[in-house]
Amino acid sequence: MESIGGNAMRPNASTKMVLITSVVLAVFSLLPVFGVLTGVLGIDSYWLMSMAFFVLVTGNLLNGV
Repeated sequence: MESIGGNAMRPNASTKMVLITSVVLAVFSLLPVFGVLTGVLGIDSYWLMSMAFFVLVTGNLLNGV
């Protein structure tokens, strides 16, 4: 898969870890909605989803720093 100019965007190890971390946090935040782990996490689903989004945005902004 080539992009304009011939440079393909290849994720490095830290980018993959940021993506995996944010997806795991997002999944954990959705579990109480489906009745799984209700009240076990000790943190509101909204804040957990906000942390997942913050991790993803921070990982994208600090890419290559």
